[in-house]
Amino acid sequence: MIHLFNNLINRYLQRRYKKIERFKSHPHAVQKEVLKSIIKNSTPSAYPTQFGIKPGHDSLPGSLPIVDYNALEPYIVQMLKGETSILTKDTVNWFAKSSGTSSGVSKYIPVSQKHLKQGHYTASWDVVTVLYHDHDNPPIFAYKNMLIGGSISPHPDYPMSQVGDISGILVHNFPKVGRPFYTPAFETALTPDWEEKIHKLVTICSREPVITFAGAPNWISIILQQMIAHTGSETMETVWPNASYYLHGGVNFEPYRSTFDSYFPNGGVRYIEAYNASEGYFAFQDDATVDGMLLLLDNDIYFEFVLYSEYETSNPKVLSLREVEVGLHYVMLITSSSGLWRYSLGDVITFVQTVPYRIKVTGRVSQYINVFGEEVMVHNTDKAITETCLKHDCQMRDYTVCPIFPNNEGQGGHEWLIEFEQHPADEVVFGRDLDFALQSVNSDYAAKRYKDLAIRTLSLTVVPKGTFNKWLKSKGRQGGQIKVPRLSNERWIVEEILEVAKTS
Repeated sequence: MIHLFNNLINRYLQRRYKKIERFKSHPHAVQKEVLKSIIKNSTPSAYPTQFGIKPGHDSLPGSLPIVDYNALEPYIVQMLKGETSILTKDTVNWFAKSSGTSSGVSKYIPVSQKHLKQGHYTASWDVVTVLYHDHDNPPIFAYKNMLIGGSISPHPDYPMSQVGDISGILVHNFPKVGRPFYTPAFETALTPDWEEKIHKLVTICSREPVITFAGAPNWISIILQQMIAHTGSETMETVWPNASYYLHGGVNFEPYRSTFDSYFPNGGVRYIEAYNASEGYFAFQDDATVDGMLLLLDNDIYFEFVLYSEYETSNPKVLSLREVEVGLHYVMLITSSSGLWRYSLGDVITFVQTVPYRIKVTGRVSQYINVFGEEVMVHNTDKAITETCLKHDCQMRDYTVCPIFPNNEGQGGHEWLIEFEQHPADEVVFGRDLDFALQSVNSDYAAKRYKDLAIRTLSLTVVPKGTFNKWLKSKGRQGGQIKVPRLSNERWIVEEILEVAKTS
């Protein structure tokens, strides 16, 4: 019966693939249709009306400002209180709770029913559609798919509104007809306590015939390691012989690739990068031969861009999809029917192709180090630590970097905190090689490091296993979508983690 259902799904997805072909072939026409639909669904409401946005429009006015969460927060608070026609015409009952990556302050991203269906769920089906199209009817719905949901609860101040991780909102609203194909049971997936959830996942899912699984690699790695220990197996290939697809996102996967290769040493699992967030599901890697993700242009998101070099100027030029170029760094702006208008997530992306449009996430506006003019971004440090771990045959679990400010005792530099899954044989040599690797991928850093004139060699501190997780727990920020900030121009994150390390 299950295999029959899988065949029926395959026939449906073959027809659905035409939708993907259309937005790949006619991206600008599709984006105009999407924006027109968003405007029609959202007006009249207070925020778009003040900028003259009306039904029938298929473009956004120049007067519409670029905003971040702080700018929209007063409007979102009104929505949390149950008020309608604020940012969008719809009544919004669900709010994705997000603390971002560099702040402990909670954000509540509105998630309308329309966007839930036409955004998040549609994008998930797009991923499955491409897999079925490219892999000749893979038995995804003949086995199990492991999911990790967050938790949901009434807002503490506005109990009429439900808040939680976007994963929890998606699980809670998931159609009942699809639930038998997922593991664990949805009640378990929504367990509020993260450590209890992991324990249940390990116990239950290690006995299930899992074919696909998804989540941030730092958290999934912990779960898989515990499954191997729980079952007494040497690799995950024994635990999950049918495992074929892993969708990863949230952080750069390259520093974790060798760890996952050790879990699946025979290469039977395809790693698929996905770009999703509380605000939407934006892209995924549809082609394993291309180092980039297909931008999803027909999923209730209208995309605009600002050159990263202009983003913090007084009047940055907003670019349409038609105006972008390969190889340049852009800050991505989105508009959706959830009430986000020309909203900056703070992500920096670059286009690797424009036919079709494929992107890579290269960093965050707020995550970089430029204390000494070195302009180090996350994709620099990710590449440097990946190359150094490969050279030293070791595996990294997590890391963060901050500046060491100059003082009477000497020059400034960078301090790296690293938690290893498998330690290098010589940590001193590892630190030296890591410094060389960072110089090789960032010429500004190399120039400042030249003969130690402006920056001294990096300082490496190795913290015990579990340190980063303990720090996240102390901040109340455990969960499959929570990430350790990679880079900061301040020291408070590193100082807090070092205090936690003393008790590990």
